[in-house]
Amino acid sequence: MEGRLVGDWAEEAKLSMINGAIPRGLIVDLTEVTYVDSIGEKVLAWFASIGALFAADAVYAAELCERLQLPLQRKSAIAAAVSKDSRLPPSNGPGVSGRATVVKRS
Repeated sequence: MEGRLVGDWAEEAKLSMINGAIPRGLIVDLTEVTYVDSIGEKVLAWFASIGALFAADAVYAAELCERLQLPLQRKSAIAAAVSKDSRLPPSNGPGVSGRATVVKRS
């Protein structure tokens, strides 16, 4: 994800996942997220509740994961997952203000 995960944008991110097939081994990259409000926090907690892991290479994202107790995925494992399935294009949609990329793990 990228940008601000707030209000209706955050709810749209959740709805886009609910309306599609939830992939096994979902990894949500929060590295480029700049702000999350209380609704966004609830959505991230929901992602964690369905088994998502989180990547956070920036200070804000890492602090967010720590504060919300979101399970972190190691960067090396993410790189391996992306290289195994390079068919996953970035997805632009109303779910976040920016792009959301879902990475599947085998």
